[in-house]
Amino acid sequence: MSNIEEARKAVDDFLKKALKVKDVKLIKVARIGEGWECEAEVYEESSFIKALGLPTRVQDRNYYFVKLNASLEVVSYGRKDKEEPEEK
Repeated sequence: MSNIEEARKAVDDFLKKALKVKDVKLIKVARIGEGWECEAEVYEESSFIKALGLPTRVQDRNYYFVKLNASLEVVSYGRKDKEEPEEK
């Protein structure tokens, strides 16, 4: 069975590779059944300015959720809406 540090590292490595970013800050790591549910804060190039074709160093702060199975394989991930209400 995996531990929280292994789950944290798996998410960190996955997001860095998938999003091509240097830094990932995990803000939630929780065991859910046999797997893991994580949330991360990531700074990425501004998608708006990038769409305009302008060079920039402006970064947007985005939040991502990642779900891992018991083998620490990513089973789903996506960007979280800032206005999305928290689940209870």
